[in-house]
Amino acid sequence: MAQPSLKKRIWGWYFFDWASQPYHTVLNTFIFGPFFAAIAAAYFLDLGLSEDAADAKAQSTWAVATAIYGIIIAFTAPIFGAMADNSGRRTPWIAVFSVMYVLGAGLLWFTNPDGSNLYWMLMAFGLGFIGGEYALIFTNSQLPDLGDKDDIGKISGSGFAFGYVGGILSLTIALVFFVAQDTGKTVAGLDPIFGLNPDMREGTRFTGPFVAMWFMIFMIPYFMWVREVPTGRPRTSVKQALNSVWASVKGLVDRVSLGFFLGSSMLYRDALNGLYAFGGVYANLVMDWEVSQIGVFGIIAAFGAAVFSYLGGFVDRKFGPKPVVVSAILILMLTSLTVINLTPTSVYGVELSEGSGLSNTLFYICGIFIGGMGGVLQSSSRSLMVRHCNPESSTEYFGLYGLSGRATAFLAPTLIGIVTAVSGSAQIGISPVIGLFLLGLILLWWVKAEGDQT
Repeated sequence: MAQPSLKKRIWGWYFFDWASQPYHTVLNTFIFGPFFAAIAAAYFLDLGLSEDAADAKAQSTWAVATAIYGIIIAFTAPIFGAMADNSGRRTPWIAVFSVMYVLGAGLLWFTNPDGSNLYWMLMAFGLGFIGGEYALIFTNSQLPDLGDKDDIGKISGSGFAFGYVGGILSLTIALVFFVAQDTGKTVAGLDPIFGLNPDMREGTRFTGPFVAMWFMIFMIPYFMWVREVPTGRPRTSVKQALNSVWASVKGLVDRVSLGFFLGSSMLYRDALNGLYAFGGVYANLVMDWEVSQIGVFGIIAAFGAAVFSYLGGFVDRKFGPKPVVVSAILILMLTSLTVINLTPTSVYGVELSEGSGLSNTLFYICGIFIGGMGGVLQSSSRSLMVRHCNPESSTEYFGLYGLSGRATAFLAPTLIGIVTAVSGSAQIGISPVIGLFLLGLILLWWVKAEGDQT
C-alpha cells in the first residue's frame, strides 16, 4: 500500500489535536471541571462546612486529584517513550492510550449530581486524562518527521490552532444542544437533546460520552494518514527502557541548554496547567458564574487560543521559538495577576458600582489571553524542544519533555490546594501560578535559542 503524502501526514497529525482537545476544553476547564467544583462544594456544604470552607474544600479536592495524575504521568511517560523508540513503534501505544481516553471520558456520564460518587468520577476523569497525555507525548515525538527546522514552528502552531478550533466547535455544540442552564434550557433557548433531564444534570454529564465519541470519530484521519514503517527491531523490556531513560537524564549534564529548558518548561507549563485546571473552577467559585456562562467564556478563550496559536506559528518561524515563549510567559503573568484581583464587585480592590459588568468583561478578556498565550506557549515550547531533540530518539526525548512538564505537575495544584486551605479563599489560592511562571522565565536565560542537538 502506498504511503500517504507528506501533506496528508501533516493533516493527519493535526487531527490528533482536533480529536483530543475537547478533553481539555469541554471537560477539564469549562464544563466538567466547574460542574465537579459546584457539586463538590454543595456536597461539602451539606456535610456542615461553611460556604467559603466548602468552596475551598472543593478546589483543594480537585487540586489533589490533578496532582496525583501528574505524578503518574511524570514517572511513567519517559519509560514508555524509550520502549517505543527502541522498538520503532508508536502507533500501537497511541491506540492503547486512546482506549483509556475514550473509556475515562465515557464513564463521566455516571457522575451523581448529589456528589455521592465524587471520588469514583475523579478516578474516571483521571483515566481519560492520563491516556490523553500519554498519547500526546507519542504524537509530539512525530513532529520532527513532518518538516525541517524552519517549518516546525509553523506546523506546530497550525496544529494547536486546528485543535483549538475543534475545541471551540465541540464546546459550542455542547452548550447549544445539551448543557442546560438554571432555567433548564441551553444557551440557545432549546430543551436539551435526546430528552436529557436538566434536573439530573444529564446534559452536563453527557459531555463525557460526547467527548469520547468526538475522539473516536476524528482520530480516524490520524490512524489512516500518519503511518510508520515497522523497523523489525525487537521489543524493549522495562529494564532496558529504564536504563535508556537514566542514560538520557545523566546526559543532561553535558547538555546545559536542554537541561535548563526542561527545568524551565517544567515550571511554566505547570503554572499554565494550573490556570487551565482551575480557571473554570475559579469562575464558578469566585465569580459566581454558572456552568453555561463558563462555557461561553471557554468558547471565547478557545477562539483566542486558535487565532494566537496560528499567528504565533508565523512569529516563531520568523524570530524563533524562544522569544515567543518569553513574551507569552510575561503576558500570562500579568493576566494571572489581573484574574486574582477580580471579584464580582471589585477590580484590584476598587469597589464597583452596583450592577457594573466591568469585572465580568475583564474576566472574559483575561480568558482570551490565557487561551491565546497558553496556545502560543505550548506550540513554541514544542518547537523549541525539537531544536534540542535527537531525531533517532525523539520519543524518548519527548518523554523527558513530558517528564519535565509532569515531574512537578503536582506542584501547582498542591500549592493552590495549600494556599486555598490556609487562606480559606479560592481567590487567593490561585496566586502560586505567578511564582511558577517567574521561576520558569528566569531559567530560560540559559537556554540557547537554536538548541543544542548532538
